[in-house]
Amino acid sequence: MITGQDIIVTSLQSWDIEIGSNCKNIAVEFARNNRVLYINFPLDRVTSYKKRNDSKVRKRIEILKGKADDLIRINDNLWTLYPKTILESINWIPWNWLFDIGNKINNRRLAKQIQSAISRLNIKNPILFNDCNIYRGFYLKELIKPRLYVYLLRDNIIAVDFWKRHGARLESLLIRKSDLVLTNSDYFNNRAKQYNSKSINIGQGFDSSLYDKKNVTSVPLDIISIPSPIIGYTGALVTRRLDLDMMCFLAQNYPQWNFVLIGPEDENFKKSELHTRENVYFLGKKDPEQLPQYIDRFDVAINPQILNEITIGNYPLKVDEYLAMGKPVVALKTEAMSLFEHHIYLASNKEEFGNRIEKALIENTPENEMIREMFAREHSIENNVKKIYEAMERVMGNHSKISF
Repeated sequence: MITGQDIIVTSLQSWDIEIGSNCKNIAVEFARNNRVLYINFPLDRVTSYKKRNDSKVRKRIEILKGKADDLIRINDNLWTLYPKTILESINWIPWNWLFDIGNKINNRRLAKQIQSAISRLNIKNPILFNDCNIYRGFYLKELIKPRLYVYLLRDNIIAVDFWKRHGARLESLLIRKSDLVLTNSDYFNNRAKQYNSKSINIGQGFDSSLYDKKNVTSVPLDIISIPSPIIGYTGALVTRRLDLDMMCFLAQNYPQWNFVLIGPEDENFKKSELHTRENVYFLGKKDPEQLPQYIDRFDVAINPQILNEITIGNYPLKVDEYLAMGKPVVALKTEAMSLFEHHIYLASNKEEFGNRIEKALIENTPENEMIREMFAREHSIENNVKKIYEAMERVMGNHSKISF
């Protein structure tokens, strides 16, 4: 176990993110036995203008003006930094050489703010943990000079339009120079090993203390009157990750089921025929702490993922959350889902998906619920961070002879 160390965490997910965050969970677990500095995203010039009315942007502008503290203590061992700087908006630049110059300037601005926090907190010889922060974390190894630079690859962000111009090139270079690369699936680990032999699949953890049906003591008013069977989903309703056509097929062909969808919608979902179906209920975005109360009401939980270059290697964190609540789960069959194949129902197409839901409704028993809960808790954030520590210790123990 890593104890008594200083750990700096940089991520695409800020501390004030409105949804659950795996990286935040990792940082909190790190802070049980180490001091942790969590770096929030700094404003870029375009965002500071176009989204100036957004609450998170206004918050950062207030900090830039010196009207609010940039360094905030979360608990005894955990601080979060809101960098007092503005980065240049450079992703539009088509030329690699010019983008790299701009990115180095941005990294220097960010590193200066991190160094200020390091000085104020008297941080010594830190470990730098980078969660998918390709651009803003690219030069931090050279600028911060940590004792260990760890890159976490857990999402195929380079398949998203924003990252396509420079992301794949820079991520491969970042993986090469990292002291350790952690991944959450075999798919990502195989990719990382092309560039760095010090790569290991440590899976992913979830907040098992939150997703515990023993702690559910009330039923939310907006779901209490929806009759069973309830087929439920929690998470962002976005067509780049979910199969909207399949969801429409299910709602149309199984009118006896009630589909409860919880999460923010993209424009395609907002305009979809699902909103015309009497057996489909959109309950909107909920605080992460509320989700177990809703999942507890599901008869079957679903992950109707669409298979594309963005989702192909994703670790399905929500499946762990569903299973921890004892719920039968139906999901699209993918390489990453093989980890769960003995505990959930997998389907290859929309017809199979409906058949698997029928089977899940019939076969559910208290014994099966208990088995699911026990399996999911093997993937707790505590167990996940133990694997992270073990990998870190192996690298710090011997940089030259490490072999995964």
